[in-house]
Amino acid sequence: MEEKKIGEIVTGLYKTGKYIGEITDIRQMHYLVKVKAVLKHPQQGDLHNPKQADVQFFHERRALAFNEQTNIPKQMVKPFEGPIPDYKESLKHALDTLKDELLQLDTSWAQKSLDVLSTLEADYFLSNK
Repeated sequence: MEEKKIGEIVTGLYKTGKYIGEITDIRQMHYLVKVKAVLKHPQQGDLHNPKQADVQFFHERRALAFNEQTNIPKQMVKPFEGPIPDYKESLKHALDTLKDELLQLDTSWAQKSLDVLSTLEADYFLSNK
């Protein structure tokens, strides 16, 4: 695997989300990546019991914020080619895509996820005008 460089624009998987970002530091096993756009919104619920609604604590999983920095394992980072989309537009698209996928499922996990996502959506877009 070829080592990436500081300043390189990449995609990275963090938990169940996928992001476009800029490498700001190189660590032994991770790249520190500054988020520029959201490609896939994180799934809701318990990561240890995926797609289960009846869990001890159903986690609300926010997308990483614009310019938030996170450590991403090196094997989860790939080069990104092309223009970087606007953060808010990319977040809206990722959220809408996830909601559309959940609407196709007739499960209690999907419904609980949609409830959480509607709260997140209000927080993302109504409180930051």
